[in-house]
Amino acid sequence: MLFRKDKSLDELARVGNVAQFISYSPSAAEPQQEFSCVAGFDANHTFASLEESLRSLLERCPEGTINLRSFTPDSPRSRDFRYGLSDLAQIEALVRKMSAEGLYIIANETVDVSDGGVSGVIQGGVIEFSPDDTPRCVEKGGTASLPLDWGLSLLETVYGFPVATVDAGRGRLEFSIHPKPRGWRRGHTLMWEYEASDSAPAMAALKWPNRFSRLIGDKTFGLLIANLIGLPVPRTTCISRRIAPFAFGQPTPANEVWIRTCPREQEPGKFTTAKGWLDPFRLLAEEDPTGEAISAVLCQQAVPAAFAGAAIMDADQQIVIEGTPGEGDRFMVGERLPERLPDAVLRDIQETYRFTQAKLGPVRFEWVHDGSRVWIVQLHKGATDSSASTLVPGDADQWEVFDVSNGLEELRRLLGQLPAHIGLHIRGDVGLTSHVADLLRKARRPARLQSSG
Repeated sequence: MLFRKDKSLDELARVGNVAQFISYSPSAAEPQQEFSCVAGFDANHTFASLEESLRSLLERCPEGTINLRSFTPDSPRSRDFRYGLSDLAQIEALVRKMSAEGLYIIANETVDVSDGGVSGVIQGGVIEFSPDDTPRCVEKGGTASLPLDWGLSLLETVYGFPVATVDAGRGRLEFSIHPKPRGWRRGHTLMWEYEASDSAPAMAALKWPNRFSRLIGDKTFGLLIANLIGLPVPRTTCISRRIAPFAFGQPTPANEVWIRTCPREQEPGKFTTAKGWLDPFRLLAEEDPTGEAISAVLCQQAVPAAFAGAAIMDADQQIVIEGTPGEGDRFMVGERLPERLPDAVLRDIQETYRFTQAKLGPVRFEWVHDGSRVWIVQLHKGATDSSASTLVPGDADQWEVFDVSNGLEELRRLLGQLPAHIGLHIRGDVGLTSHVADLLRKARRPARLQSSG
């Protein structure tokens, strides 16, 4: 089946935004211009010469560089590809060389893929995307994968504008999103290629951490998913290192805020969570001066906490709910034991868990109950393999005792230096849903609960 990439771009340009481009068909003499979309000219404007066309395109490229892609209609996957060219004479010589070899050529503006936006593919009711990459990111690991309506809603929340694409149906549409306007129509969404397909609808593989969740922070991504599926999330503003601030969630009855650091990946209890306003930029500078660990700081509206805690699914597929009266920060770091919760609160959390499980499968979440309803303040996907006596299953050649009264940071230090063949007996009462348990599960260190008596 013959497929012309440049013809596909021309068709997309009639209904939406594409990167500025000019295409050429091969010729033994002079490459023949086919299609063009260059800012300041009508669609498919015919330039007087090859040199004039390439100069006009180069002068209008925001990066000051262009790319060259070559292909043949019977094998549309790119052949020779040249990126970020700025020398007009070199570009013209390459186009002539490719044309003489019988190749079709597309010259298009270079687009910065590391501008805080994303690139990806829409196909069969699924959207997949990553930052700092081209649409070919879907051929690698770590892309975010969501049902199309969820993904479009999430991206609009994060970037503040709708994703402007055509309805791909079962076809395959490559796209990219940019904080600054780009392309022929100067929009925020670029469409790169569309191929019709009769493939069956696809299934999203929603999981995190992924490359996009690391961009905005693990907590941010989880809360966005919670908000998408209709869970009550306190109004949250994300102050990110690489994306303009954005907000989501529902207002609460409180006038206070919590400041929550948001690591690239979950780091139980390691970085600051504090009630009351803190300078987020000072916090980032003090706790992550290299910028490698914390992606964002969240300012989250407080919930008047009658009870707070966490919920997980254990190794026996049972929902485990733990918490305490009041705010749950001391419980989560192992400084306060879980207490008996009122039946009404337990029922509310169980209903919330089952609703979430129906949408996402097994999950882990932190919750706050204001006496009337449950609020979600963290969400992670997946069950645990913990049980009543075993935090992390597994055998060890040797066992060392750790007393929870020594604190979370001492446990983190110990895990960092303990040889791999040594497991831990955890002395003292600690919740299966606490950060102590989370830290042990993340480290995959065999760990069993031991009575303090």
